[in-house]
Amino acid sequence: MTHGPFEERGRPRGASRRGAAKEVIVARKPAEDYSCATNPNVYANGKVVYNGPVSHLDPPDPEAVTAPLLRIQEVAEETGLTPRTIRYYEEVGLLAPAARSGGAYRLYDPEDLDRLRFIRGLRDDAGFSLSEIRQLLEDDQARARNRARFRASQDTAERRALVVDALDRADRQVATLQGKVARLELMLAEVASRRAHLAGHLEDLDAGREPAHHPRPAG
Repeated sequence: MTHGPFEERGRPRGASRRGAAKEVIVARKPAEDYSCATNPNVYANGKVVYNGPVSHLDPPDPEAVTAPLLRIQEVAEETGLTPRTIRYYEEVGLLAPAARSGGAYRLYDPEDLDRLRFIRGLRDDAGFSLSEIRQLLEDDQARARNRARFRASQDTAERRALVVDALDRADRQVATLQGKVARLELMLAEVASRRAHLAGHLEDLDAGREPAHHPRPAG
């Protein structure tokens, strides 16, 4: 059976499903095919494994080929997310599986698990919307792309453009986070006002008085 450029070999006979190492087969391509101009998907989630020369990128991590790949149910158990939620994150572009098995099962690597935990933390702990999370992830991917291009380039104009782009993205992140902080401060002020109102009632009851009306400051 032959394999396409980015297909993956199936699990060896007798190998366990959980944590089974997968061999990703990628056809050799000329170095120019991996430039961001002609093949931007190379940078999509940093998982393209290659065996050809690539002049302007850092060499791939050898662990990317042999890292254990998990199926979606195993990932759900590891991250506390449901398979349905993981599939939805894929549909909206927040996640891309590292590979697919011969039976078209989604397979995920440790980087995917870290990404899912990061998304869950932003969603549950920090209250970010999915659109805000998507923008943060896109900026993070762009930062990795720009870093590689900056290190490889000797063209001052190109390097300056990369730095300006990074500054613009950083400014947008600052604005997003400041907006989040402002909303949290408003929520905190509202809760503090309610608490003061209730504390006034408690003070009146302990003093044997009918609780007076304690107007709360207008929000």
